[in-house]
Amino acid sequence: VQLVESGGGLVQPGGSLRLSCAASGSIFSLNDMGWYRQAPGKQRELVATINSVGKTDYLGSVKGRFTISGDNAKMTVYLQMNSLKPEDTAVYYCNADGVEEVRGAYLAFTDWGRGTLVTVSS
Repeated sequence: VQLVESGGGLVQPGGSLRLSCAASGSIFSLNDMGWYRQAPGKQRELVATINSVGKTDYLGSVKGRFTISGDNAKMTVYLQMNSLKPEDTAVYYCNADGVEEVRGAYLAFTDWGRGTLVTVSS
């Protein structure tokens, strides 16, 4: 399974960005998709998740500013980030888990994208 993120970049405080993550491969089903971030010198933290029926969960500090959504047909998850703050600066990673088909067998997987850098600075 491959996860490819896009949409990162440099934005001023108060600005917006939209991240995308597309999953591909021999995916039989997707359970959860989510976004994590890791700032320099800090541990990776969960930002937002969405499950197969659309239930969402958010890190407290991003509630009301970030919105996660998914397109099941495209196996893509999005993260709309508004009112960005300098403390949102980090590498954002996409994560997905589900079931993949491998030579006729169905196996659980958890995979990560390579990350996309978001920098919030004036």
